[in-house]
Amino acid sequence: MISRRPLLVTLALLFSLSAAPVFSQETKPVYSRPQVDMTGYPSSEDHFTALYSNAAGKYAWRSWKGSLRKWQKNFRSELEATLGVTRMKKELAGFKPSASQTDSEDMGAYTRERWEIWTEPDVLLPVVILRPKGVERKTGLVITPHGHSKNTELYAGVYWNEEDRSLAEDGERNIAVQAVQEGFIAIAPTARGFGKTRREAGLKSDATSSCHEYTLHDLLVGRTPVGDRVWDIMKIIDWSLANLPVDPSKVIVSGHSGGGTATLYAGAIDTRIALCLPSGAFCSYEKSILAMPHCECNYIPGMLDLGNMGDVAGLLAGRHLCVIQGKDDGIFPIDGAREEFAKTEEIFKAAGKGSCSLAVGDGGHRYYKEPAWNFIHECLRKR
Repeated sequence: MISRRPLLVTLALLFSLSAAPVFSQETKPVYSRPQVDMTGYPSSEDHFTALYSNAAGKYAWRSWKGSLRKWQKNFRSELEATLGVTRMKKELAGFKPSASQTDSEDMGAYTRERWEIWTEPDVLLPVVILRPKGVERKTGLVITPHGHSKNTELYAGVYWNEEDRSLAEDGERNIAVQAVQEGFIAIAPTARGFGKTRREAGLKSDATSSCHEYTLHDLLVGRTPVGDRVWDIMKIIDWSLANLPVDPSKVIVSGHSGGGTATLYAGAIDTRIALCLPSGAFCSYEKSILAMPHCECNYIPGMLDLGNMGDVAGLLAGRHLCVIQGKDDGIFPIDGAREEFAKTEEIFKAAGKGSCSLAVGDGGHRYYKEPAWNFIHECLRKR
């Protein structure tokens, strides 16, 4: 006898499914984007402007009442701490940079050498050294920190394509090549966070830099990317004076854009730098890095509580400073540069020695070699 139970169960199941209500997926309401009504809300621009104006400006020269010597000593000390350089000096006390050469190329009138230099026990920095031929006595040293670029050897005349060549030659950014042609030993370092010093993710994605990651990690331990790059320049000077035929009274630093920023702060901190020529990086903070998007590496916590860029440049008073700017520079506007340079001139006047110059090129954000080299030769003739 055939059991009817399986058949009854099947019929019951089919009946229950057919009788079950059909649920449709709930439709979520879509709202139209409202018009932004700012009535009653204060402007964020007004808020930040108030913040800037209320910054302490402890070492703003125009409000300083003490001597220049005391101003420079105290300001330099606090600026070192703000950049993180003081911390590095303490943690790396006794550290001496070392370097090894990886290759050499004959360029005719000079040689182009690639080196790697340890600027910290765990930081290896690629550099290109250009040496003039036929120079038997000690000569000047020109260090040329680069700006935001994938090609970290551009300033040393290494071009990956025609765009690089145009940037370097038409835009006169091949500063290390210019220097060696003038008879100087030139060192074009890779800026920390670029090239081989990018973080692993940046290397894999071929990002221009790892400035964002470097900034975040530095801030957590009281350091800054600017401070790191100043430290690297200081260690390159240490190594160069110990290992190259360099005249210690003729140490020159000149870089453009991000390299100009490193140049200015290095000159402010390291008094061994006799001539400092920052390009495409000088302006009031309010009219440049606070007025438009810039890379995170430009921002120094608490900087406005110490002073503005013209005050930082004043730490070079007694030595030689040439600020190079394009009249149409869109990210470091010339009006802000003139405004800050007027402060710098006052500080140099108080020093009574050294020289400062604002060289304004008839163009945009690029290097201008003619006024740069005129300034260098004029300063060296007077020494």
